[in-house]
Amino acid sequence: MRETELIKSIQKIARTIPRNERLLEGIGDDCCIVRPNADEDLVFTTDFVIENRHFTLATHSPADIGYKALARSLSDLAAMGAEPVFCLVSLALPEGLASRWVASFYRGLGTLARRFRISLAGGDLAKAERVTADVMCCGQVPSGKALRRSTARPGDLIYVTGDLGGSALGLRHKRGAAWLRHKRPEPRVDAGILLRSIASAAMDLSDGISLDLLRLSTASQVRAVIDAPLPLARGATEEDGLHGGEDYELLFTARPDIEVPAMLGDVHIARIGLIERGKPAVSYKGRQLPPQGFDHFL
Repeated sequence: MRETELIKSIQKIARTIPRNERLLEGIGDDCCIVRPNADEDLVFTTDFVIENRHFTLATHSPADIGYKALARSLSDLAAMGAEPVFCLVSLALPEGLASRWVASFYRGLGTLARRFRISLAGGDLAKAERVTADVMCCGQVPSGKALRRSTARPGDLIYVTGDLGGSALGLRHKRGAAWLRHKRPEPRVDAGILLRSIASAAMDLSDGISLDLLRLSTASQVRAVIDAPLPLARGATEEDGLHGGEDYELLFTARPDIEVPAMLGDVHIARIGLIERGKPAVSYKGRQLPPQGFDHFL
């Protein structure tokens, strides 16, 4: 069973549970959205990093693992256009890892936390067979301004931030700048905040554009067409750009009358396609693009 199918089954169960009136968006987007007052919305997300699934102890330092654990959740906040507020970190460890490993993990996490001024507010510790970290992040956004996957419309243009395929390239060769990018991805928090006044819909690219663009297409009930070259990282292949995961760039749409700048801060922007009426699907070079991005359950 694919991850998307599991999520649908969980959504059905969630609909049988009473929903608090302050919950504006539940399962199905990068974050859920809660409105505590009339002036702001809070967004929440949580992400795992698991030994031998997202990293190995032989290839990733504890500081790298801590950094990446936070970066994944910060990327979800970026996709909603939210400013980071606090995080909760739950860490499960096998017996035998020294306390200095744990300290290094939190120092790596703290390196990124200080950059984005997100507070470490608590969490949990447990013993397990392998290292597992779960990072929950909270962000804030002005009321009604959170970006969503479900609001793209026919006629919108499709854009991405930065370059694609670099993380897949790094994972394959395990050297150079691409390897560093894989181990320490750059969440586009500042770009996400700027997109609040530009984007009609947005999400982050964590599992490859072939899968993530289909998710946006499905959420918005539209057809997506890639009709321009992908901005590939140096050395990355077309397959890396289409199906490689963990780039943590932002995928977004904008109305055709909106002027989208070539740069958002220090991040370049590329138009790659457009949104059309039709059943949810992604077209590339005149053919339907299969969703071959990363899926935990395949």
